[in-house]
Amino acid sequence: MKTVEIIVPCYNEEECVELFYTRVCEVFENLPEHQFIITYIDDGSKDATLEKIKELVRTAKKGRVQYLSFSRNFGKEAAIYAGLSKSTGDYVTIMDADLQHPPELLVDMLDAIEKEGYDCASARRISRKGEPPIRSAFSKMFYRIISKVTAIELVPGSTDYRLMKRKVVEAVVSMPEYERFTKGLYAWAGYKNKWIEYRNVERAGGKSKWSFWGLLRYAYSGFISFATTPLRGVVYFGILTVLVSIASAIYILIGAINSGGDNRTGYASIMILILFLGGVIITILGMIGEYLARIYMEVKRRPIYFERESNIDKEVDKAKPEE
Repeated sequence: MKTVEIIVPCYNEEECVELFYTRVCEVFENLPEHQFIITYIDDGSKDATLEKIKELVRTAKKGRVQYLSFSRNFGKEAAIYAGLSKSTGDYVTIMDADLQHPPELLVDMLDAIEKEGYDCASARRISRKGEPPIRSAFSKMFYRIISKVTAIELVPGSTDYRLMKRKVVEAVVSMPEYERFTKGLYAWAGYKNKWIEYRNVERAGGKSKWSFWGLLRYAYSGFISFATTPLRGVVYFGILTVLVSIASAIYILIGAINSGGDNRTGYASIMILILFLGGVIITILGMIGEYLARIYMEVKRRPIYFERESNIDKEVDKAKPEE
């Protein structure tokens, strides 16, 4: 019997913890050849999320629920990494606690891996109904841009919800970079993947922890993590600026000769040029500084997260869930 381990990052999700467990149990009632383990990753929640998880550990069947709690909020990417690195299931998946990732898709995902020979199966939203229009527009633009300027290809609507074989999990975990963008790591690692399409689902409870600016920072981080195009663009822009400057100098020289040596101060032209070049230099330095900051964070090799408490056995293999 194959074990499916479900990694669930949680940040202030006290309303969804038990609902999620119930839905997963309903799905696996129709999957008699598979058993499951749910690993909740408490990402420094400030509500009763951890207490709800512990209560579920006491009431659920032995081995069905485990948890790891961070010392503070390290972010969803750190929670995903922690869950994957601690996992031992035959198949591993990442799912949101709010049930916006329908557990029912696991049936199709398992079929894709076991019957069709795929290494992994991923969920892709084909509808963003219920989402603010501006968020949907920026999301589409992000996927379009990052696919063109990086070596990876991100499919529009792709999510972190992906069922993976053990070898795929190990590949993702083997990339322990500090600034993580899991969607990009999935794409960069490759492997044979099948997309499972679904329509947007409303949260089962609570409120979204992602603000517009939070999502924008996340997209920016993903872009910087995989794109070197801005650095190359700086070189091309510098060359273009030099060519324009040479052309402008020739134009001014010809104008001065044709004007018969009129006394022109050129104050306005000089100020515009200084302001323009000053802005260009500051922008270039800022862009280079952003990449240097990423390098600085990486070379320090700080841990991606700190564990506060957990019921995951560190010494021996975890007990298999009771059937």
